[in-house]
Amino acid sequence: MTAPQHLYTSGSRRLYYRQSGLNPGQAEPLVLIHGLSGSRRWWRYNLPALEAVRCVYVVELVGFGSVRRRQRALGVQDAAALVAEWIGALNLNGVTVIGHSMGGQISLRVAALCPERVSGLVLAAASGLLHRAWWRVAAQLPLALRRGRLNFVPTILADGARAGLPNLIRSSRDLLRDDVTDLLPGIVQPTLVIWGKNDVLLPPALGEAIAAGIRDSRFVLLPHAGHVLMVDSPFEFNREVLAFLAQSLRAQPQPTPPHDAGETP
Repeated sequence: MTAPQHLYTSGSRRLYYRQSGLNPGQAEPLVLIHGLSGSRRWWRYNLPALEAVRCVYVVELVGFGSVRRRQRALGVQDAAALVAEWIGALNLNGVTVIGHSMGGQISLRVAALCPERVSGLVLAAASGLLHRAWWRVAAQLPLALRRGRLNFVPTILADGARAGLPNLIRSSRDLLRDDVTDLLPGIVQPTLVIWGKNDVLLPPALGEAIAAGIRDSRFVLLPHAGHVLMVDSPFEFNREVLAFLAQSLRAQPQPTPPHDAGETP
């Protein structure tokens, strides 16, 4: 059953999200942020595994997904500020943020904006270091589609149409202007950087560079995946993310059990 859709408003901006999985009091929150032209549907092969261990919040960015053409897409930094504000409004703590492509770039900025609330990052083929003209990136799209799972292409095309060409061009230009190089040394959260070996939009060397810039990070390459790696290789993606979440949970300080009244400390 599909989780109900919720709406967070900030001024004229409307952020849609769905909550599923374990109850907030049972597990730490996990926030999923899709990439350019994406939607909640891009996590369809990952949600069952993630919902079993975390309270999951799936965000749809302004201008995409359920919001469609009703709003102008925000830039990377404005989108990150809105997501950080929403995390604070829901009083979420111990958050792990998983972001794909542009969503990974936004996730980096969210982690920098509210480090007291974000405890971990998963950057899946994250943008932020690609210095190309937007039309050069767009020229790689046909090859990228052929390198990925073919039965997912209709979802990619449909979500792109829902966003609309102006939002896609506007967001592409903005993310290519937003360089995260100077941001990386300040990221204090444990980070999993995960990439598809066959990614032609964002080559794996960019993932290695992101991982090298973050002090507590690990780089994982999925050999049979392209740019939408969580769809192309869902089993391997889920395995790596679940291992990262389990390790992050073990690394958190555990409360000291109270001494018995008759026990000598």
